[in-house]
Amino acid sequence: MRRIRIILPKKADIHYKYLDILHDAIVNAWIAAGAQKEQILDMSALPWNFAALGGHNKQGNKKVHTLVISTPDASLAKILRHLNPEEIRYARASTIENVNFADAQISIEDDPIMPNQNALGVLMLSPLAISDKTVTKGKRWHKDLSKVDLSAAINHRLSRFAGRDIKLVVQVDSLYLRCNPEHSVLVPTKLMRNSKKVFVIGMSAPLVLAGSEHDLRFAWYAGLGEKNRNGFGCIGLAEQGVGR
Repeated sequence: MRRIRIILPKKADIHYKYLDILHDAIVNAWIAAGAQKEQILDMSALPWNFAALGGHNKQGNKKVHTLVISTPDASLAKILRHLNPEEIRYARASTIENVNFADAQISIEDDPIMPNQNALGVLMLSPLAISDKTVTKGKRWHKDLSKVDLSAAINHRLSRFAGRDIKLVVQVDSLYLRCNPEHSVLVPTKLMRNSKKVFVIGMSAPLVLAGSEHDLRFAWYAGLGEKNRNGFGCIGLAEQGVGR
C-alpha cells in the first residue's frame, strides 16, 4: 500500500479541459516506472486511484496544482516508489492541452489508520461515482447520496479488489446534505473523435467510514466507488481538508 502527492511549486498550475489527459499523463509515468500495461489499464487492472486538486480559473477552465496517487496493491506500491514527476506528461494537439509535472515534488503520505481504529471521517478529493443499476439502457450515475445504499455499493467494489469481504458502514453527513442538496458535478472526462463529449456524474460530501482497521486501510488506499483509475473516488482526511 502506498500513497503520494505530486505537488507543483506555489502559484504554478496546469490547465486542462478533460480529465482523461491527466489519466494518460499518469499512465505514462506508471509505465516509465516499470508498470506493465495490463497492470494499470486493462479491465483486469490492479486497483489504483488518483485525484486532481486545483479547481477552476476565472474563465471556468480546470486547473491542477497537486495530484494524489494511491494504490492498495503491493506490486503497484513498489512501482510507485520509482514514479518520476518528469514522466507525468502528455500533450494533445486536438484540444491544445499540455500536461507536464517536471517541476513537481513528491510527498509521501503516512498511513492515517491507527491500530484498532474503527472509524474514519473523510471527504472526497475527487468525486464519488456510483452507477445506477436500475437503469437498463446505458450507464446512468447517481446524483443524490441520500438515495444510494452507500455501504452496499462501496463494499461490493472494494471486496472485488481485495479478494475478501469488506464490511464497512458508510454514512454521509446528513447536515451537509440538507445544506447542499445539489452535491453532484458533471465531470467532462473525454472528447471523442466525433467531437462528442463523455461525462461522468460524481458526488461529493463528508463521509464517515466505520469498520475494522484492515477494511478502513484498504478503502483509504483503494478509493471509493467506480472509475477510480480515471480520477474518481479518492478520499482525504476530513480534519485536514483538501490542502495543496
